[in-house]
Amino acid sequence: MCGILAVLGCSDDSQAKRVRVLELSRRLKHRGPDWSGLHQHGDCYLAHQRLAIIDPASGDQPLFNEDKTVAVTVNGEIYNHEELRKKLVNHKFRTGSDCDVIAHLYEEYGEDFVDMLDGIFSFVLLDTRDNSFIVARDAIGVTSLYIGWGLDGSVWISSELKGLNDDCEHFESFPPGHLYSSKSGGYRRWYNPPWFSEAIPSVPYDPLVLRRAFENAVIKRLMTDVPFGVLLSGGLDSSLVASITARYLAGTKAAKQWGAQLHSFCVGLEGSPDLKAGKEVAEYLGTVHHEFHFTVQDGIDAIEDVIYHVETYDVTTIRASTPMFLMSRKIKSLGVKMVISGEGSDEIFGGYLYFHKAPNKDEFHRETCRKIKALHQYDCLRANKATSAWGLEARVPFLDKEFINVAMSIDPEAKMIKKDEGRIEKWVLRRAFDDENNPYLPKHILYRQKEQFSDGVGYSWIDGLKAHAARHVTDKMMFNASNIFPHNTPTTKEAYYYRMIFERFFPQNSARLTVPGGASVACSTAKAVEWDAAWKNNLDPSGRAALGVHLSAYDTESPLSNKPSKVIDSIPRMMEIPGVAIQI
Repeated sequence: MCGILAVLGCSDDSQAKRVRVLELSRRLKHRGPDWSGLHQHGDCYLAHQRLAIIDPASGDQPLFNEDKTVAVTVNGEIYNHEELRKKLVNHKFRTGSDCDVIAHLYEEYGEDFVDMLDGIFSFVLLDTRDNSFIVARDAIGVTSLYIGWGLDGSVWISSELKGLNDDCEHFESFPPGHLYSSKSGGYRRWYNPPWFSEAIPSVPYDPLVLRRAFENAVIKRLMTDVPFGVLLSGGLDSSLVASITARYLAGTKAAKQWGAQLHSFCVGLEGSPDLKAGKEVAEYLGTVHHEFHFTVQDGIDAIEDVIYHVETYDVTTIRASTPMFLMSRKIKSLGVKMVISGEGSDEIFGGYLYFHKAPNKDEFHRETCRKIKALHQYDCLRANKATSAWGLEARVPFLDKEFINVAMSIDPEAKMIKKDEGRIEKWVLRRAFDDENNPYLPKHILYRQKEQFSDGVGYSWIDGLKAHAARHVTDKMMFNASNIFPHNTPTTKEAYYYRMIFERFFPQNSARLTVPGGASVACSTAKAVEWDAAWKNNLDPSGRAALGVHLSAYDTESPLSNKPSKVIDSIPRMMEIPGVAIQI
């Protein structure tokens, strides 16, 4: 992912201001180590740190229209850029970059062109003819973006907090699916899908329609001019992404440039569930598999760097970001610049284990809507920033606009988890790819129970984090936590430990307000905690906190509830029979 920084309408257009903008832009250099650019027009500055994925030779930014009256700095990928170029027959393009269409689309359609873009993006567009500008962020917020305001009336835009937090009087996360226009001085939502209103859909479940929609989402993300691979944890989501990629890679431009054999990557503690499952799937698919090991101490040593780069103090995000951060560094060392990942499936299909307790289909659907709307604060933020820290781009086909429209139009009754019918979490997705004649995955992988990433890399990872935090945060500190941190007060020593580090890097009140809070169990929203009265005593984002659901749930007899128990006979277990998952 590239890094963008813009300062618009500041009171200073001196050389000193230009030097300051360059200095701040360099804070984002990890996101775009391949090239940097700066365009100044009067009191407006557009800076860019480039990670070259498409047209590495000539696609440097900022990009312009024909007469350079429109300038744009972009972070993202426009998957339908070739189709859009065909609509712009009267325009001349300087580069082969997928982002080159944006300035020309603006000339042709004005501010209303954003919904025409199929991809992930954050951009700032400056029209020098009237000194107006627009800022936009992709539908779900896969790319990170922040907006701030200076005392001199300037507007600041940055891919990360660290690009603006020291210079703005107030700043905040730029809302996904929105456009900011200097002409109106405010936001407007450009992304308005049917599911956003949370009305209950009624389209019958058709497994082949769902399958085709997801295959298309993966295939369009094979657009690349650089080496790439897939993240493969061995769970359902990443395994499906890997399977489809391996199936359709041959014949693509990427295969002609880099070969048709897919590379896959997995990270975990020695003996972790993900390493075992990932290796098995890789062997089944015939990928060139790269397995990276880390120790609990390796992860603990990286925590400060993770919080600096991911810019959050949210517990579940930090737990999952750390292994991904370590893995991304290893992947980049192999010369790979882009990976395809499985984020977003659990939010769309109700894959988190707490969905077992959804009281009815209406509440099930509304919770999936709430989860998708919050993705930019959690999994998207993690996937974007943990990889970008090392100049690696993550693509997420489950969050494809067209695929979301298909998946979120399904009658949620089909998504409900029904043990008596053998329907486990994400059953509709599993069933869509359960092909007896041309299997995508081994049956037991297709029906493997959900493991949250921070659990799957090894259960002792979370337990080790808790123990480390307990050595650095005293009971007295916790007693006074509400006085030290009145907003989003930490309720555990682990949360307090992360908060201390975050506040050291980002001490401004605006910074702490960018991080979400509220009660959660196994990654639920605060609203879903109400589904089970017992959960309020076990508020932890780990999937193992879903007592009675996860096969290695926390031992409820332990006073600390931080060690995985043995499988208890009374907990439902899965037996795989071809095409069916039956409770025994």
